[in-house]
Amino acid sequence: MSRPTKHHPERGNARPRLLDVALGMIRLKGFAATSVDDLCQAAAVTKGSYFHHFKSKDELGVAAAEHWAETTTAFFAEAPYHLPKNPLDRILAYVAFRKSIIVGALPEFTCLVGTMVQEVYASSPAIRDACAASIFGHAATLEPDIRAAMKERNISGWTAESLARHTQTVIQGAFILAKAGNSPELARESLDHLEQYIRLLFGCPNKEVSSP
Repeated sequence: MSRPTKHHPERGNARPRLLDVALGMIRLKGFAATSVDDLCQAAAVTKGSYFHHFKSKDELGVAAAEHWAETTTAFFAEAPYHLPKNPLDRILAYVAFRKSIIVGALPEFTCLVGTMVQEVYASSPAIRDACAASIFGHAATLEPDIRAAMKERNISGWTAESLARHTQTVIQGAFILAKAGNSPELARESLDHLEQYIRLLFGCPNKEVSSP
C-alpha cells in the first residue's frame, strides 16, 4: 500500500486506521519491533498525521490497549456463552468459546495487551496500566456468573474474583505456550485443562452440568 501524498491525500480518519493497524502489527512483531514508519506505511498515513494524533509511540501503545479493550468488550458481550440459563454452564461455555476462537495464525488469536505488557511492564507504566485495565476488566465480566454458581452449589474457600483472574492467567499462559511451541494446539490443550479444573472446583467432573 502506497503512502499518501499531496496528490493522493489520506482518506477518512487516520487515528482509527493507525489503531487498527497497530492491533495486528504489535501481535505479529511485538511492540518494540513495531516502528512508527511501519505503522504509517501500513495505515497509509503521513508521519505528520501520526504525530498529530499521538505525541509518542508510548501514547499510541496506551491508545491501542484502550482500543483493544473497547473492541473486545463488544465482541465478548455478543458471544453465545451468555445464553445458557445455568451460571456454571455459562462459565464453561466461556472457556469453550475461548477455545473455539483459537484459530488461524498465532497473531490472529493471541492477545494484544498480553503481548504488550510482557514487553513494557517495567519500561512504560502507562502502557502497563492500560493493559492491566483491559485484562482485569475482562476478568471482572466473569465474576457475576462465578459468584452465582458458587452460591447455587454452596462453594466457599475462594472468591469469584480470584477464579476470574485465574482464567486469564491460564489463557495468557496458553498464548505464550502456543508461541513457544509454534502451535495453536498447545493453547487449546491448556483450555481443556482449565475446563476440567473448573468442573472439579464445582464438583461436576462429568460433562453434564445444567443442575441445580
